[in-house]
Amino acid sequence: MTSEDSSVLERSARPPDATWAYGGLTEQVADVYAVASDRPPRATVVVVHGGFWRPVYDRAHARPLSAALADDGYLVVSLEYRRVPGLPDETIADLETAVAALPPLLTDHAAQGVPLVVVGHSAGGHLALLLSAGEALGLPCLALAPVADLAAADRLDLGGGAVAAFLGGPAGDRPDLDPAQEAVPRHPVTVLHGADDSIVPAAISEGYATAHPAAVRRVVVPDCAHFELIDPLSTVWPLVQTELARLVLNERREP
Repeated sequence: MTSEDSSVLERSARPPDATWAYGGLTEQVADVYAVASDRPPRATVVVVHGGFWRPVYDRAHARPLSAALADDGYLVVSLEYRRVPGLPDETIADLETAVAALPPLLTDHAAQGVPLVVVGHSAGGHLALLLSAGEALGLPCLALAPVADLAAADRLDLGGGAVAAFLGGPAGDRPDLDPAQEAVPRHPVTVLHGADDSIVPAAISEGYATAHPAAVRRVVVPDCAHFELIDPLSTVWPLVQTELARLVLNERREP
């Protein structure tokens, strides 16, 4: 992501309805977008932003995505989290803490009993896939252009060494944080990846889908690059809406 990409999305964003603190640190907060009706939300969507895990990129560029999902009837909780190079376990701990702390917020927004899913983009897609693999907190996941194979991303030097900077070493040292290796999904996962993505090439999610064929639905989107998937004004946005609705419907059908 470049600063220009981020600023374009931020300019089109409306502010969140509230900011929720799930911990005591500055980064342990989330934007909350409520459903603008008296009806219960269709689902609660936890959004995890991207930016190659770097501290310079925060949740602000995910606000158009979050607002559009709220307009579609979802309660949206867009997470901020610690992004300290070389300390990936702090990042994972923040995400797990936030999901575990959700119940009172869901009660406040009449969202008890509705499906809970996670949507992540780019590096946030990687983190969302880890949430789908969590033993205690596994969630159905819609991953948008995810860095789903850390070993492959490391070999390709995506983001100018972003994987090694995030992990504090080569991807091979942390197979537990690699969705294509040991982080096996425990809930359904849908991956949308742009065929023209040059930032996180579509091949990066191919290995992940091959490793977990029973749990993963992967769609390569023609004429789509990296940021269209989180831009509600893009031509591919209806596909994002359809695939999220499919995931939520399938979750409602689970006994």
